Amino acid sequence: MKNQRHEIILELISVYPVTTQEMLIKLLEQRGISVAQSTLSRDIQQLSLVKQRDADGVYRYALPVTAAVEKSIFAETVLSVDYAMNTIVLKCRAGMAPGTCAAIDAVSHEEVVGTIAGDDTIFILVRSEADAKKLSKKFRSELL
Repeated sequence: MKNQRHEIILELISVYPVTTQEMLIKLLEQRGISVAQSTLSRDIQQLSLVKQRDADGVYRYALPVTAAVEKSIFAETVLSVDYAMNTIVLKCRAGMAPGTCAAIDAVSHEEVVGTIAGDDTIFILVRSEADAKKLSKKFRSELL
């Protein structure tokens, strides 16, 4: 449920100029999702949303630039995502792993212990197998 709610929140902030949590709660309710303000606050924190000024000068919720850059880099460079135990392996286009790894590091995923990149492969050490599964799923969704 939380992952679905997160996806909808990201969709809503990309479509509407969401300026307050109250507005976001109303938009979620229109989608049939009831959420408490405290839960939404945690969602915003977990998604690393920030308030940024848009073209009209209005402050609205948005993904931080580093997260948007990470998603763009993934779509262009990562070929596959897999994991074993608590290690995620990303296969990249030749020569693209170092830059992609730097983008991952810039986002500061809380479950990541460390990363290392070769020419076309990135190893990501995470805290647990559950974290590897969750983060691998997130990375795969960014490939689409």
